[in-house]
Amino acid sequence: MVGKVSERVLLREGLERTDNGMKLTSWPDVAPINQKNYYTDYMKRDDQILSLRLQGEANRDRLVQSAKDRDRALNNTNGEVPLPLDDLQGDDGPGATFLDPSKIIVIHPGSQNLRIGFASDALPKTIPMVLATKYPQTESEMYEALPRRQFEARTVEQQYGEEWSKKYQKMANELKTDMRANKRKVLPNSKELVMNFNRRTEPEAISQHNDPLQVDWTDVKTLEDADSISSVFIGQNALRVADDSNPKFKLWWPLQHGWLNEDDYPTKAHLFNDLETVLDRAFRWELGLTRSTEWRQYSCVFVIPDLYDKKYVEEVLHLCVEWFEFGKISFIQESLAATFGAGYTQACVVDVGAQKTSITCVEDGLCLEDSRVNLKFGGYDVTETFMKMMLYDHFPYQEINLRRRYDFLLAEELKIKYCTLSQANISVQNFDFHLRAPNQPTHKYQFKCYDEVILAPMGFYDPSIFDNSTKLRGRRKLVDRSYNAYDVEIPDDPTSSAQLAVLALIQPSVAATAVSFTGAPPDMATPSKERTQPFNFLSRADAVATPGTSNAPSPAPEGANTPVPAPYIFGSRDNLNGGSPAPSGRNGGTPAPGGSGSLLNGLALPGAGIVEGFQRSPKALAAERDAVLPVASLDIAIMTSIQNAAKGDEKKVRELLGSIMVIGGGAKIPQFGPFLEEKLKARRPDLADRILVSRSAREMDEQVVVWKGASVFAKLSTNDSWITKYEYKMLGSRAIYHKALWQY
Repeated sequence: MVGKVSERVLLREGLERTDNGMKLTSWPDVAPINQKNYYTDYMKRDDQILSLRLQGEANRDRLVQSAKDRDRALNNTNGEVPLPLDDLQGDDGPGATFLDPSKIIVIHPGSQNLRIGFASDALPKTIPMVLATKYPQTESEMYEALPRRQFEARTVEQQYGEEWSKKYQKMANELKTDMRANKRKVLPNSKELVMNFNRRTEPEAISQHNDPLQVDWTDVKTLEDADSISSVFIGQNALRVADDSNPKFKLWWPLQHGWLNEDDYPTKAHLFNDLETVLDRAFRWELGLTRSTEWRQYSCVFVIPDLYDKKYVEEVLHLCVEWFEFGKISFIQESLAATFGAGYTQACVVDVGAQKTSITCVEDGLCLEDSRVNLKFGGYDVTETFMKMMLYDHFPYQEINLRRRYDFLLAEELKIKYCTLSQANISVQNFDFHLRAPNQPTHKYQFKCYDEVILAPMGFYDPSIFDNSTKLRGRRKLVDRSYNAYDVEIPDDPTSSAQLAVLALIQPSVAATAVSFTGAPPDMATPSKERTQPFNFLSRADAVATPGTSNAPSPAPEGANTPVPAPYIFGSRDNLNGGSPAPSGRNGGTPAPGGSGSLLNGLALPGAGIVEGFQRSPKALAAERDAVLPVASLDIAIMTSIQNAAKGDEKKVRELLGSIMVIGGGAKIPQFGPFLEEKLKARRPDLADRILVSRSAREMDEQVVVWKGASVFAKLSTNDSWITKYEYKMLGSRAIYHKALWQY
């Protein structure tokens, strides 16, 4: 061992220390953490989160103010003890302005209608979600006619396509068979009677003074400022603008199919500007809030879809805070609002809107996230298909075009009057309607119809009869999907096992992305108890799968197990082996017995496809799912939602099947609920006595249940989901993460 070297030796060797003894850095020395025993409370206390800290400070200020008011009241009552002010003014005390329902605006936008009003109102104001602006061409001149058809074709089959004609004839024949089985009278020549009558019917012109129900068309000269680009008509006034007006106007629909309407808009700024304009004019013209300075005194509850796009929610929050300057904003999901409005604590909510149908199971004030299904069809598809079937049977008004405003209103009127799901009303009947076009005399048409009135709404159970060709067109063209804040390659829009099951039913290759879909590594999933498959009802030979379903590929080779099974799918024909019905890889599941690499309980995939699913990026997998249009039979979608909500628990399956609530304007077709109930009983005959499809409580209008529930939610005294302007300035859209009542 070498001893200490003297300074003299170091000097001789040229190694003498010559520095001035200063440290190499001014950073303080930090003692290393004792790895055996250390603790931190970072982000573990409520006062470290801005939203919760502000809420606590507001409660403390309210208590202080309440104490001051109590002392002031004691001094002014000559010693008499007054009643506690908290009992008189609610749990939140006198400072809670959001307790005043007349100062809360509830907004429920839809693809076709906007429902808006104060929380103190009994019913909302319904405004068509459309605005008309000056444009060189009208929408009927720019786009092809609806229903789509080949006008130059010689035969009816060529005009509407042989494939669609075969589906229509097949549905008509199946209806005849079903009616005969139900002992209902079926005339063999009903179709010929209808066609012959419609073919030779001529319209009757009615003079203006003999038409008591004339339409008051919008006078385009009544614009606020005829020269301004921002001068628009909204709602019913926009639909009543004449197609041949001077100058011409075009209709813009900001929302379509439950999404932002990216297809019809050229720019993102134009789309969001129209959305803001519709809401702005609704506040001014419908609610009477003509001065924007008044809006700061109001709060807002905004209804969003169950399966929402985060970009849409963030943009709405930005509009409400920066443009409208509301004091507080809160969000609520549609199905949760529906249970508030109906007074249910547990329900499977089936919301049939104009252009989308959402299915979600709600339990104890929370939407079960794996049960959410969003299908892209609704009441408007029934309208379009009904007119298409009538035109196929030589409807006397062959020039009808749903792109024209008066024809669109006429078609909606005919659907509301005549469409039904009751077989008792199916017979050859004679009806009439009046065609009122601007600057033209009224024409009265007579027509006959037979089974078109029931076959069109039966498209809910056979969506291939609908025109689904353009519903995905323009998707993600202007507004990209939302991505994780920490990893910009991972999409973070909400997902659902039931929705994935519907997509995989349509395109089985989507099932290969099931593991990546869960968002968690395979080894972190919690295994669930293996159960027999309760929903093995589509393996029967007489079962009819949803149109568009592909045949299942060959099973994977032996040993190619997937660590996390994907959600269960109804409609698989080879589902005979049972297996675990665990609905979500997030909650784990047991691989199918026997070591088979089956995915989706019957939709087996080759092992190579699974490896490919692991290798592909989450962004590519999300793009593949976005490319599949979610359409499936309504009864199968409801069963899929309930199965994914129950997670294999038979008791919960029975409870949810007994509390199915149908709402939405598309469900106002007569006998919609009983018809759906019979379809579900056919799917689960073992639980036929437990299945119950009902409307909302107190016989409320199905169209306003969601808005009414949101108004009830707005009046809750213990609502912690309000987002203030200060929080938005500090946190931006991250404030939703801290304030939403669900996992955002």
